[in-house]
Amino acid sequence: MEANEYQEAALRTASSAKPEDLILNGALGLAGESGEVADLVKKHLFQGHELNKEKLADELGDVCWYVAIMAKGLGYPLEEIMKMNIEKLRKRYPNGFEAERSINRE
Repeated sequence: MEANEYQEAALRTASSAKPEDLILNGALGLAGESGEVADLVKKHLFQGHELNKEKLADELGDVCWYVAIMAKGLGYPLEEIMKMNIEKLRKRYPNGFEAERSINRE
């Protein structure tokens, strides 16, 4: 599935198509779903739980959904958001990740 195709399918289940609603729902949803991802990892690392990869993947899917609707609210196709991120990373780390460039960012 292509990124923009995913975004279009995700928007089918958004409760509102108004940009301001998509932005707010996306921002709040990302906070909630990111917390669920962090909680699964925390329980694995510090509370003796098995890492439930299937549940973690499910939560990552929810994160994708909120990113997709928020991008639409901002007026961006999801693919463009992804391209912008890769361009930023290529500028920041032209030879791949380097700790020195991370520590001493311009």
